[in-house]
Amino acid sequence: MQEFNGLVSIKGQRKLALFTYPSFLIFFSLTLADFFLFIRCFSHDSATSLPYLYTMSKVKTSFFCSNCGYESAKWLGKCPSCQQWNTFIEELVSKETSKTKQDWKEEKKGNKVTLIQDIESSEEKRIVTHDGELNRVLGGGIIPGSRVLVAGEPGIGKSTLFLQNALQMSSLTTLYVSGEESEQQIKMRADRLQIKHPDFYLLTETSTQIIFQEIKKLKPELVIIDSIQTLQSPFIDSSPGSISQIRETAAEFQRYAKETQTPVIIIGHITKDGTIAGPKLLEHMVDTVLQFEGDQHYAYRILRTTKNRFGSTSELGIYEMTSGGMKPVNNPSDILITQKEDQLSGVSIAATMEGLRPLLVEVQALVTPSVYGTPQRTVSGFDSRRLQLLLAVLEKRGGFHFGTRDVFINIAGGLKIEDPALDLAMVCALLSSFEDVPISQKIVFAGEVGLSGEIRAVNRIEQRIAEAEKLGFDKIIISKHNKRSPDHHPGIEILTAGRVDEVYQLLF
Repeated sequence: MQEFNGLVSIKGQRKLALFTYPSFLIFFSLTLADFFLFIRCFSHDSATSLPYLYTMSKVKTSFFCSNCGYESAKWLGKCPSCQQWNTFIEELVSKETSKTKQDWKEEKKGNKVTLIQDIESSEEKRIVTHDGELNRVLGGGIIPGSRVLVAGEPGIGKSTLFLQNALQMSSLTTLYVSGEESEQQIKMRADRLQIKHPDFYLLTETSTQIIFQEIKKLKPELVIIDSIQTLQSPFIDSSPGSISQIRETAAEFQRYAKETQTPVIIIGHITKDGTIAGPKLLEHMVDTVLQFEGDQHYAYRILRTTKNRFGSTSELGIYEMTSGGMKPVNNPSDILITQKEDQLSGVSIAATMEGLRPLLVEVQALVTPSVYGTPQRTVSGFDSRRLQLLLAVLEKRGGFHFGTRDVFINIAGGLKIEDPALDLAMVCALLSSFEDVPISQKIVFAGEVGLSGEIRAVNRIEQRIAEAEKLGFDKIIISKHNKRSPDHHPGIEILTAGRVDEVYQLLF
């Protein structure tokens, strides 16, 4: 089979092959009919009118930024979108004319422009799951037609969590698409969860064309994709997991969710840096981004919201991994505070807020003389730059010489806390370890420490006090600038302070 002007023909194969012979042999071997065909081939219009079998597709390549997904026709050293260096990689791209046809679509008219005042306001409907922690993180439940992206470390429990929630929603027809595991492996996990669902369907497939054909037959009310990095669109000539494939498959499910009002939960991988694998565009294409995190050495897992178009982004859900699946923790303060008989120095209790949930956590500090010339600063679960700031305040305003001491900080339970109300408890734990004097485990702290050593007010102080009172604490130390209702908490003594030195005098 020979190529001529990008076209392939079987009928003209023998004739076109004559170009390979020397010119003096051509005229001796041509018949009269062949001679006229030879003359016609010099004209492109005549050549293309011959009965060709197909047109050879030209290979098209593009360069994509591995950080944000920006597309360029040539390689660039610096991405003009995200300003990152050396992030462009080359991938094969092939556009098909059949791409415009979607397998799930029904014939309908297009949308028209509408005045915003003509649109009737209606209360958003949510699919309320049986998992209170998941409902809290999503803002009250799953919105029909929404796309939820869940990412986390390998083996953290992403597939188990959403398989468990899907099985519990027995009133919904659910389709679970897996590109990583076999049907037998998913069945084994479902048997371990011991939950029955009459309309739960499995599909182990990676081609989006086949997936949408099955979706059109089944018409599910909930679709779970595990995972987006394993899917492959037939309209893109790159391998699964590449930037163009992730972008195309995510766009197909985005169109499907919006046009059919079917919620789609997408499970994704993360990179070694902890970011979601694929272009940043993937996070922009979905409505909610959840991060499932936790230490492998702890049994507790935390589900955080980093983006939510239908709720707060500061909520979190806490789970305990058991042999029977993920168990929601309704009162995490009980498990985050270590029960000790002996009082030890360097330990304090902080009243923090994660979204709308009050959370009491244990802060542990260890201050020792530095053996090396440069003192160490080791932090787990707390911002190291914030620790440097607090140590500078104690050096300048309190006269405590931490410049010759090693400092080690840990938040018990493997949590990562960013609430500024943790500052006061952190300072008290540092001073307790510095003086080697224990703090009573019946005292809770809630306050932000400023650069001049003042204790600033924090938000939602009433909820923090109520949580400490509910767990049986005797005292709570807060900023004197906090506004609160008088005599509203008779079960706990409320102490106020305006500066760090006042707290030091109260405790030591």
